[in-house]
Amino acid sequence: MNVDPQAKLNAEKWLSSQISEEDKAVIRQWLAEDPAALNEAFYTDLEFGTGGLRGIMRLGSNGINKYTLGLATQGLANVIKREVHGLKKVAIAYDSRNQSDTLANEVAQVLAANGIHVFLFPALRPTPQLSFSVRHYGCHAGIVLTASHNPKEYNGYKVYWKDGGQLVPPQDQAILKAVRAVNLDDIQWTGGEDRILYFGEEADHEYLDQVAELSMNASGNEDLSVVFTALHGTSITMVPPAMERFGFQKVHVLASQATPDGNFPTVVSPNPEEPAALALAIEKAQEINADMVIGCDPDTDRVGIAVRNDHGDLQLLNGNQAAAVLVDYVIHQHGERGTMPKNPFVASTVVTSPLLERVAAYYNVPTYHTLTGFKWIADLIRRLEGQAKFIVGGEESYGYLVDDFVRDKDAVSSAAMLAEAAAWNKARGSSFYEHLLSLYVRHGIHHESLLSVTKQGREGAEAIAGIMERFRNDPPAELAGVEVTAILDFKLGLTTYLSDGREEPIELPSSNVIQLHLANGDRVTARPSGTEPKIKYYFCALGPHLDPDQPAEQYRALRSELEARIAAYTEVITAL
Repeated sequence: MNVDPQAKLNAEKWLSSQISEEDKAVIRQWLAEDPAALNEAFYTDLEFGTGGLRGIMRLGSNGINKYTLGLATQGLANVIKREVHGLKKVAIAYDSRNQSDTLANEVAQVLAANGIHVFLFPALRPTPQLSFSVRHYGCHAGIVLTASHNPKEYNGYKVYWKDGGQLVPPQDQAILKAVRAVNLDDIQWTGGEDRILYFGEEADHEYLDQVAELSMNASGNEDLSVVFTALHGTSITMVPPAMERFGFQKVHVLASQATPDGNFPTVVSPNPEEPAALALAIEKAQEINADMVIGCDPDTDRVGIAVRNDHGDLQLLNGNQAAAVLVDYVIHQHGERGTMPKNPFVASTVVTSPLLERVAAYYNVPTYHTLTGFKWIADLIRRLEGQAKFIVGGEESYGYLVDDFVRDKDAVSSAAMLAEAAAWNKARGSSFYEHLLSLYVRHGIHHESLLSVTKQGREGAEAIAGIMERFRNDPPAELAGVEVTAILDFKLGLTTYLSDGREEPIELPSSNVIQLHLANGDRVTARPSGTEPKIKYYFCALGPHLDPDQPAEQYRALRSELEARIAAYTEVITAL
């Protein structure tokens, strides 16, 4: 393999800078002996995606390391110094991943050296707590060192602005421009150590107090039995005390996955979207006959659940299903309690099940749709402040939010609220699963499936780009015999109706997403991941309203039909 010209150019820039001699020696070895390693490390620069900077922990411009984070932080510091007059403050948190604590300290040092006061959590804490703290303590920005649910080789760098939400245009582009203007030798690494302060216990209490105020169930929580797993992440710090404040008395913490560990030794991937991640928790729940399983990803912004079905077996629910019940529970309880705010709204994303919108519409609550990524929901909340009030929302990727004191998906409050919805149903002789079936009775079955195809490295990125271009330039007229009626191209900002060629604008920022609407109401969406080397296909198949007298039996039969339909779509889509 030959050395890529761009990779060589980037590597030579690093060699001419003041990085450590030890790291220079590694780069020289790659140049001389391992062009494949050099190409992967230097062929491009990491850029902000839906989750900020995220990549494999390794040396080079295409890795997460002290230098790439130093560049990002120096650029951020330059923007803060330019835009903020007077005292400048940034909050920093980190998760359980390898190097997260040391990288957090490196980032804090760069900010302090630039005259910015840093408030650093003394130990790992959840991402949503960072979002809350940015707003609560009047910080101008926040940073979390995390790669969320990615495999153990990854780490990342999420940046939050003063509203507590992740960066969106134009702020992200302004910071990206500032970062690109920084050279390695521009990074200020030392000085200003006295500007680094540490959050105390009151920061935990203030966040947990706000979470506890969400509870809508005066009694009954104490009777629900839950197995909780932290999957070796930060949720162990906040979810158990949050559940206690909600009145839950039967929470069994899975000991084998309770200790924070960046190697995630008991799972292949610490992603609650994957069934294997919750396997040990389900095993324990079967053993002790628990009602529910709850598991969070390493930075505690995603939560997966398993609940008892009509046969008494524990059944995993996907993010769309859990979100639909959560939305219904929150809106219903607001109505029952007389606490519905003026001009309430629900938020969802363009790849999330339309069931959420139909649930909200049943109560005459509007739903707003955003691009994928909770930063867009946070931006929506900010733009509508003073006009409308966000009450609940979520996305298919197991991220949910109740109320707006946090401006990112929050698995701490969501875990407690999902458990409360289960407890509320149990106290009424029902269950979380039966609540879901009641939504299928009311709104029809919505069956969703996600296919993620991993394509690693530079060649993988080029392959994904090619797939999206084929979708864009030569879209299918039908899928498995079902007519495609409309194509939504979010990159071009256009909906095209195939019957007459009519076009309508899409009033959302440009994003590399293509969605096909089919004649039977189904839809298929293709989207490159913003945080992983994957292309994702989102399938939604619609079925009839369930019979209220026998919903479980009918659902099982119809689900098989919908799964077969999605399998047929998958075969066509993956061959394109």
